[in-house]
Amino acid sequence: MLIISTIFITITSVHYHSEFELGEEKSTHLRFYFHNVASGPDPTTVQIASAPSSTTSPTRYGVLIMMDEPLTEGPDLDSALVGRAEGLYRSASKEEVALVIAFNIVFVGGEYNGSTLAVVGRNTIYSSEREMAIIGGTGKFRFARGYDRLTTYSFNTTSSYAVVEHNVFIVHR
Repeated sequence: MLIISTIFITITSVHYHSEFELGEEKSTHLRFYFHNVASGPDPTTVQIASAPSSTTSPTRYGVLIMMDEPLTEGPDLDSALVGRAEGLYRSASKEEVALVIAFNIVFVGGEYNGSTLAVVGRNTIYSSEREMAIIGGTGKFRFARGYDRLTTYSFNTTSSYAVVEHNVFIVHR
């Protein structure tokens, strides 16, 4: 039985590998701007859960937010739409405003239309520069890995409208 199982696994592996070619690795640098609109008639973030103590916490510890943020070529919201950042984030620190974020960058035009990148990491939003991991991708970004360097471009404390520059460095197939 062990010999038959080994032969089956070997044949299956050889057959599978012949249909599955990885190709050469490429490296890509992308730059775009993320627009977080937290208030107004059409917010891009919505609180979906919170802990009982979140309202009294200075860091909003325990809040969970869903997001669908536009990504544009330039810092102006009216510049060309590159894609959307769809996912969620939560306030994960009692000591500082630090978010744990998981989202997909969904490209909506150009050569990357329909492709995605998966981003996850810790975002200390009041730090001038932050970094999160690219842990995968689809379409043109299959087998993606890399990092996303974030820099706050502008932040309006009255409206909670933030523009964040993303510099994405990825290796992919």
